[in-house]
Amino acid sequence: MNFKRTALSIIFGAVTMFAALPQAPGQTTNWQQIPVPPLPAFKPQQPKRIQLSNGMVIFLQEDHELPLISASARIHGGSHNEPAAKVGLVDLFGEVWRTGGTKTQTGDQFDDFLEVRAAKVETSGGPDSTSIGLNCLKGDFDDVFKVFVDLLQHPEFRPDKLDLAQKQAYDSISRRNDDISAIAHRESAKLAYGKDNPYVRQPEYSTIAAITRQDLVDWHKTYIHPNHMILGISGDFDPKVMEARLRAVFESWPKGGELPKDEVQYHPAKPGYYVVPKEDVNQSNIHMVTLGTTRNNPDYYAISVFNEAFGGGFSSRLFNDIRTRRGLAYSVGGGIGANFGHPGILQFVVGTKSQSTIESIQALDEDIANLTKDSITDNEIKQAKDAILNAFIFRLDSPDKVLAERVTYEFYGYPSDWLDKFPVEVQKVTAADVNRVATKYVHRDQFAVLVVGNTKEFEKPLSSLGPVTEIDISIPPPPGAKEEKSEKPTASNEEGSAIAAKVVAAMGGEAKLATIKSLKAKLTLTQKTPQGDFPMQMETVVVFPDHLHAEMQTPNGTVNIVVTPQAAFMAAPGQGSQDFPASQKTETLEQIKRDPIFIAAHSKDSNVFFHAGGTEKVGDIETRIVDVNAAGALIRWFVDPQNGHILKETYRTLSQGGPVQGETDMENWKPVEGLNIPFVRHNKQNGQDSSTAEYVALEINPTVDSKLFEKPTEKPTAHR
Repeated sequence: MNFKRTALSIIFGAVTMFAALPQAPGQTTNWQQIPVPPLPAFKPQQPKRIQLSNGMVIFLQEDHELPLISASARIHGGSHNEPAAKVGLVDLFGEVWRTGGTKTQTGDQFDDFLEVRAAKVETSGGPDSTSIGLNCLKGDFDDVFKVFVDLLQHPEFRPDKLDLAQKQAYDSISRRNDDISAIAHRESAKLAYGKDNPYVRQPEYSTIAAITRQDLVDWHKTYIHPNHMILGISGDFDPKVMEARLRAVFESWPKGGELPKDEVQYHPAKPGYYVVPKEDVNQSNIHMVTLGTTRNNPDYYAISVFNEAFGGGFSSRLFNDIRTRRGLAYSVGGGIGANFGHPGILQFVVGTKSQSTIESIQALDEDIANLTKDSITDNEIKQAKDAILNAFIFRLDSPDKVLAERVTYEFYGYPSDWLDKFPVEVQKVTAADVNRVATKYVHRDQFAVLVVGNTKEFEKPLSSLGPVTEIDISIPPPPGAKEEKSEKPTASNEEGSAIAAKVVAAMGGEAKLATIKSLKAKLTLTQKTPQGDFPMQMETVVVFPDHLHAEMQTPNGTVNIVVTPQAAFMAAPGQGSQDFPASQKTETLEQIKRDPIFIAAHSKDSNVFFHAGGTEKVGDIETRIVDVNAAGALIRWFVDPQNGHILKETYRTLSQGGPVQGETDMENWKPVEGLNIPFVRHNKQNGQDSSTAEYVALEINPTVDSKLFEKPTEKPTAHR
């Protein structure tokens, strides 16, 4: 049975019926008068359920439309079961399970084997389960299935692949604050569930670093057993032959022990206002949240209709009011969330410009309050039901979708006919049901209201609505990263002054340094990522103490960056210029003042201080530690006491993911026009390699055109 054609035939049948209606000449038929017959009964082909003697459940779903076979095993035990000290364990397990290969073949060998067959065998981890799946041509099933079974039962979790997965996880952590919507989603879930709830815990550098290969082996030993899994297979096969094949492979697999029962606690945040300030955006994400419910709730069908009518789509009440009528939001919606295995989140969400943040919150307040005096109408309910039921078939328009639904119900212990009941139960929902659940679940005084946005651009302070709690989203540094918290020196000690003098002499002497007003450098900047090294050519012009121009050659063209006290922006091909957030501008100006050349040239200034104390080995050299305050810019030097070279420096800086601990190793000191500088600088952020800068050429006091620091004029947009 072709389910896509079945679904489309319903739609085209309605179109054909409309075209066939008789019309008098010149007469226009009102579309609302067109009789619409009830949707035909939809009885999708159900998969065959088999349970082996060891407890393994198998679903077989025939589909002979294409010569393909796909399979997926879903296994109990997910990230909400992992220890709090090792959050991220299941994500790494799902990654290294596949990349680590088996005892007989590496993951890379599997890649080559599968690629020539255009086949896939993939693994993953999630909140409630882990999974392993395959997809291949019918003729390759035997070969690919052997890989599937080998990985399922005999994974190796090779250490080099775990190390790679950890580095990729570190990269994700460092970038988790890049996107405003991701921040809002993450932090609002914490408010709804409670910050320590296992469904909202997030990996940190320390929890990822704590995960060992033995942890992955132990997870597999505990959870990957036949009585904990459900296997679904869909495709072009003979079900009798497939059943015999699966029984031969899995029937003798011993069952595992019982898994511990979940004891998840939910502690929603206190009602009130919460904020995450983000100065680098011009919009606000607003989430009103509290704890939702589960899908086995008898109210679920009425909740579904309420959600669609109030906040579900383009015809919903929230959309028509807040976006269409008031023009406040580019996105708005929400409802009473319901999940299969644990409560969902009851939430209403608005995306708006910064200057209409408070007004948008008040508009949402009004619409929620109006539910008690302006009930959801019969017409709204009819439109909501139509939207739900007309879309329902597209959830099941292929055999593999039907199979996925049945596997889900089996996994969470729902009745096998739960799906069949859904459209019938939705049809039964009345206006009284919808308004009853609205009154029962939606209480404005129970919501925590989260706003992620640029608080400086709000039309009024958020505190004008009530007390506000600021949420800290800073990323803790990794274990072993030395977060420098030395006192800000306000005076030089004797040893500090002596070491600073040695540094000045090593760099060329006071007289030479005093002549340096600007520098022009050509260099190769190599970005370090888990995917590999990405070099780019770069040219910088620095005019001390506060002007920077950088020109980078990228695959998409030349990108220019300018930072001065007056402006900070990036200009890219086809994108015009984009201003930097104030925090990034301030950080870049600090970087100029932290440059060893600038500090050495101003070592005798009244607001530059050097305080020495302690030693630390850098390589084989016992260096002297010097804390430097250069007109407010703080940095720690690690100086070779023999020659005065700075071998390493550490500092607090700003990355895309927020504040980090920076570290730079300096190598290959060379003279250039009487100035000595390190031509190679290896940079780290929070202990992880981030980039390497290697100078190709350096020009002292070049002629600098002031126009280099001006923002390019935007070309007017052509109108037709």
